[in-house]
Amino acid sequence: MDVLAGLPEATILRDFESLEPFLRDESHVRGVPPLAVVKPHGPKALRELVRRAKAEGFGLVPRGAGTGKAGGCVPTERTVIVDFSEWPGDLRVSPQDLCLSAPASAPLREVKAAAEAEGLFYPPDPNSWESCALGGTLATNAGGPNACKYGMTRHWVLSVDALLEDGELHTFGIHSVKANAGPSLGQLLIGSEGIFGFIVGATLRLTPLPREFATLLLPVKRWEDLLDLPGRLCGAGFLPSAFEFFDPAVLAELRAHGPEAARRLPGEALAILEFDDRGCTSEAFLEGLLDLLGPVADGLEIASDARQRQGIWAVRRMTSAFLKERHPGKVSEDIVVPRSRLREFFEGLDRLDFPSISYGHLGDGNLHVNLLAAGETEPARLERQLMDLFRLSISLGGALSGEHGIGLAKRDAFLALSDPGQIAALRAIKQALDSCGIFNPGKVI
Repeated sequence: MDVLAGLPEATILRDFESLEPFLRDESHVRGVPPLAVVKPHGPKALRELVRRAKAEGFGLVPRGAGTGKAGGCVPTERTVIVDFSEWPGDLRVSPQDLCLSAPASAPLREVKAAAEAEGLFYPPDPNSWESCALGGTLATNAGGPNACKYGMTRHWVLSVDALLEDGELHTFGIHSVKANAGPSLGQLLIGSEGIFGFIVGATLRLTPLPREFATLLLPVKRWEDLLDLPGRLCGAGFLPSAFEFFDPAVLAELRAHGPEAARRLPGEALAILEFDDRGCTSEAFLEGLLDLLGPVADGLEIASDARQRQGIWAVRRMTSAFLKERHPGKVSEDIVVPRSRLREFFEGLDRLDFPSISYGHLGDGNLHVNLLAAGETEPARLERQLMDLFRLSISLGGALSGEHGIGLAKRDAFLALSDPGQIAALRAIKQALDSCGIFNPGKVI
């Protein structure tokens, strides 16, 4: 029996060739073939999908652009993928309310561009911002370099429109920064990876667009000199809008095999600092910053124009794709530790004594630790290495994911290493909101 026959307001894909691209995201996880892929075009499709899922006992897996890195949108046994790429809706900016409303299908690049056209700014900027969908960034609480100053996606969400177990669309929140009528159910959905219900749209908070950028390329002669710098900067009142880093091993890879611009990168290790405060390009600001940096700033380069700034960021943005192309079987983790404990983390990583390279968001302690040989490592040994990495992060007051989420890739580790009370509470919420277990089954908890 075809459980999707006659589904209204939807495109349905069933043949193997069409389903194949939906078995993966950007993680190392591969799913099982789904029953079908459904692209809903309106609420009737979602209402009927929920009804049939409960009646026929299949699960629903949400998907945006498939750029996630935790296996959160890959299909599990007896599931239908709900692909929101064709979900209707318009981008609407309200400069008076400093907000923007958009459907889950909106590309994040268009969301950011619509805000910028009004002289406004939506800060979240995951590395995939040019190709990911807004809905995926909401479901995973995406981060990016700007999280150093501006925080994660959840800090910029005023309200969400969501599909719940009753098959209806509900709005949680209002188009204003102050709403204190009970706990925020909208915030519960942000970062939930679709296990409580599916986000179909949102209203986002905006802020005035920065007009000045001081973008600095900071090579260091000794890698260790970078590790205390985020804490020193914040302690002295300098909060970068971004603070990215490359460890010596990443730089060696880029210099040996990367594009021409990457082969000229200086230093044993390297940081990119960016400030967007009013007056950050002034002589007084830069002099104060250089005084704080001291000898570490000996090789400092400051972008003199927009072209140079874009060139610096282009190398950082391509690093993940470059490493994936060079090492297709690699596993990239996104652990996080407090800024004040970065040095302890890297000392602990050395003691673990397995080959890894690191880059990412040093300014907020969100580190992309890559195990390049994962594809050739015996699975049980790789699992032990990852668990050791997660335990190290958690022991320092951090977490096993800073921005990618849990999905399938980290589910076992999350269940093993989390406070049992946290898991019990999440499962109780899951039971309350999704008693039939139809929303993204097998993920997170």
